[in-house]
Amino acid sequence: MTPQRSIPRFSVITPSFRQGEFIERTILSVLAQQNVTFDYVVCDGGSSDGTVEILQRYGDRLRWISEPDQGQADAINKGIAMTQGDIIAWINSDDLYYPQAFEQVQAFFDAHDDVDVVYGQAKWVDEADHIIEPFPTEKWSYRRLQQTCFLCQPAVFFRRRLIEQLGALNVSLHYCLDYELWLRYGQKVRFHYLPVPLAASRLHEENKTLGQAVSMHQEVLEMLQSKFNRVPESWVLGYALTKVEQDTQISRFDDAQFWSFAGQLLWTSGVELLRWRRWIWPTTLIKMLGWIALPNLAWFRRRKLLHRPAQVLTVWQDGLPTKGRNLQER
Repeated sequence: MTPQRSIPRFSVITPSFRQGEFIERTILSVLAQQNVTFDYVVCDGGSSDGTVEILQRYGDRLRWISEPDQGQADAINKGIAMTQGDIIAWINSDDLYYPQAFEQVQAFFDAHDDVDVVYGQAKWVDEADHIIEPFPTEKWSYRRLQQTCFLCQPAVFFRRRLIEQLGALNVSLHYCLDYELWLRYGQKVRFHYLPVPLAASRLHEENKTLGQAVSMHQEVLEMLQSKFNRVPESWVLGYALTKVEQDTQISRFDDAQFWSFAGQLLWTSGVELLRWRRWIWPTTLIKMLGWIALPNLAWFRRRKLLHRPAQVLTVWQDGLPTKGRNLQER
């Protein structure tokens, strides 16, 4: 009798489309994971940039398909359906896992059967894999998650039973598919923060989130409105800032440009707050006016707000702009 093949512990899915420059590094970071069993599937959307040739070179160590799909969420859902592992991980075709990431996640899941989602620390890296800065992960708080997504997608691992109980990714979403999934799962199950680096998220000019930041923010606002019937102030203000940045295209500030930018930001923020929240709280108005106080002027100019690395998205929180969430790329 032929022995039954054991099911790998991890199901690893990489959605891909025209990331031939980076995908081999992603593949190698998965294949380098040790002391665990995993089934690795790459779901490519029909790339013609050399991706298929790279996949063919690793065909004995992973499975892959290359065909048109309905977008990133559809590709990930396909990969999940093609695998059976208990722990699901998806990593986009320009991101990286750190060594021992799977081993550490598996050890935690083995010791805590009541935990359904584990997420860890991460780094933002550039095209050459150089670290830009840490991703701003935080300890678990569902209320805080509604205000800003502090989970770095490739550093998130979850049990397959969640797909069966709470559903897979929403294929109608193209920018915030990961964020919506965490919000949906976070309402029902336990998340645990593992304070160790598990992954790196790459920032580069071709990222769809960075190249289409206004569209991304718009989708987030619509998703939050649909899910909670309200949109947190931080996301509305982040949307307003993104619109003004796109409209002004200022690379450096002098005094005149700063006051013009600040005026547009105040006006746009007010309009968007009324549109999405229907009122402006007095505390919010005070915060907005505080943006143009002299200490903030010095802060703006020191940071060269619009001259900072273009890869970093910004969300307004606590009265000052802070580097905010990087919704994940395909």
